[in-house]
Amino acid sequence: MNVNQLTQSFDLDSWSAKGLAEIETALNKWIPPGAPANLSEVMKYAVLGGGKRLRSLLVLGAFEVGIHHQDPLESAWRREAALRVACAIELIHAYSLVHDDMPCMDNDVIRRGKPTVHVKFGEAMALLTGDTLQALAFEVLTPEHSLIPDALQGKLCGLIARAAGHSGMAGGQAIDLTSVGQVLSEAKLSHMHQLKTGALLEASVLAGAMCAGVTAETLAKLKIFGSSLGLAFQVVDDILDVTADSAVLGKTPGKDADTDKPTYVSLMGLDAAKHKADVLLVQANQALLNSDLTHTDALVAIALRVVNRSY
Repeated sequence: MNVNQLTQSFDLDSWSAKGLAEIETALNKWIPPGAPANLSEVMKYAVLGGGKRLRSLLVLGAFEVGIHHQDPLESAWRREAALRVACAIELIHAYSLVHDDMPCMDNDVIRRGKPTVHVKFGEAMALLTGDTLQALAFEVLTPEHSLIPDALQGKLCGLIARAAGHSGMAGGQAIDLTSVGQVLSEAKLSHMHQLKTGALLEASVLAGAMCAGVTAETLAKLKIFGSSLGLAFQVVDDILDVTADSAVLGKTPGKDADTDKPTYVSLMGLDAAKHKADVLLVQANQALLNSDLTHTDALVAIALRVVNRSY
């Protein structure tokens, strides 16, 4: 089945709506209601009721690639593990946005169409909220009295920690901050974004598949998909920063140009950046479509939407 046939046969909106409802319910459940000094309210403000949930949907899509032959009990705990991973990665992503928006970083005032956390609740509370969300992610990954094996819990924690830390998101952000005003080569720009944005997207795919118990060979194929998609997402983000307005983007447009940050658009121009996104989309989907993997419909459809999105 080619990509055009798939987009006609797979209902991504219905599939996503079901997954999003499950993720939203679980996040609302796992954000503690009794955190001190209004912290619970601020955490919910930062996490609930907004965002595309791309990373958490990738977890669920990758889980579906491999979960087909387990007995009902095993299938149940594997499904729980995948849902916990989806929520944990969403918490990590939300914490990063709270911190990125602060005056010491990107100094943004709009996120997901509403005031950023530090604008609404103050910088100190925003800092603490981000810290708490990061810690909560690992609480969610390591439940007590669960059938999820300790070994799998540990592997998932390690994978997500590496994707979020110095060799992933935080490391990429550090490069980004020190690259303001510089002209980076395409290789250096790609490396920065493979860490800053791509690492957590790739980890979402790999973690979902790990919860399903796939083979190392399958993980290797999914790693190519996740890596290509992660970079494509950032290229499109750079494009939208100069083509979309805040009403559809959900955040302040034009920030990269205003702060003289290196982007794919500033490096190669708008048309070439669009072409690069298309090439990365082909690479991502070929990793799936040219393999013997089944049940990849959700992943391919998500990838198409990432590159073709206008918001």
